[in-house]
Amino acid sequence: MTTAPTVERQRRAYIPDDAWLAKQAKEPILEPDLPIVDPHHHLWHHGNHRYLLDELLADTGTGHNVTATVYIDCRSMYRAGGPAEMRPVGETEFANGVAAMSASGTYGPTRACAGIVSYVDMTLGDRARAVLEAHIVAGNGRFRGIRHAGGWDASPDVRNSHTNPPQGLYGQTNYRAGVAQLGALGLTYEAWQYHPQLREVTALARAVPQTTMILNHCGGPLGIGPYAGRTDAVFAAWKSDLAELARCPNVVVKLGGLGMDIGPFADHMKRPVPPGSRDIADAWGPWIKTCIETFGAERCMFESNFPVDKLSTGYATLWNAFKLMASGASASEKTALFSGTAKRVYRLPS
Repeated sequence: MTTAPTVERQRRAYIPDDAWLAKQAKEPILEPDLPIVDPHHHLWHHGNHRYLLDELLADTGTGHNVTATVYIDCRSMYRAGGPAEMRPVGETEFANGVAAMSASGTYGPTRACAGIVSYVDMTLGDRARAVLEAHIVAGNGRFRGIRHAGGWDASPDVRNSHTNPPQGLYGQTNYRAGVAQLGALGLTYEAWQYHPQLREVTALARAVPQTTMILNHCGGPLGIGPYAGRTDAVFAAWKSDLAELARCPNVVVKLGGLGMDIGPFADHMKRPVPPGSRDIADAWGPWIKTCIETFGAERCMFESNFPVDKLSTGYATLWNAFKLMASGASASEKTALFSGTAKRVYRLPS
């Protein structure tokens, strides 16, 4: 089993600056009736930051037609006791409780946490099945899969994923056996790592072809440490490796996560005023459009990655930017990008 991270490693290095975000220009909502399923957000209550249902709905309620969301692992509300491998089931119990609150209609039309992705230590191998089955029970029909993040970089200036993974995690025999248990149960696997590791994702996808894999955050391009100021080189390497990954039919990709403080646009959060949707669309566009051209709209889905990407922009502006980036897409492509792919992959109700 991997070493458990310290409490400080579990927390984000930074939290959103509400005073700074308030300076972002208010924009008319583009295509306000377009249905959106947000397939990637978190909920947590750390000692230094709260983002729970009320905060999520304050963001999703800013004008876009967000019909449903998918909750993604962030080490929230683990059980305080019991066997260590079973403690993450508490996160599914927590998210399912939030989903039940939302499903009551008391909180409005958005169905928060309609799908739930939690954590299981994949290095358990075949023994992961019992933990996955416990998540399925706890999810009450909403549990969809796991994320065991593998983000690792040799540079001390790049913080590793919250799971504190070792180098080469995706290649471990027991890890791959755990991922295979997901496919056997009809569950999905979230791949979250950094762009230099994309070839490791490809190898994993080929080794476990029966498991559907969702590449998080465009594959995790880095823009800090040794990658700072080298955006063109990073883009070229990333694009080449992404094309090879797209040859794996069991892989789809989430379009977003480029507003994090580790990415190529970390400088956006240093501006006196947050960027507008056109600024974001112009900056992110080449990356997003490359993903769509490489995978096709039916294998892509826009994501907010909130509240992590809230470090650099507000929710309404972010989805305006996504709509600008998709302005040349056909009606069927837009449906796939904004809701269809997420509904299919996470088996959400229509």
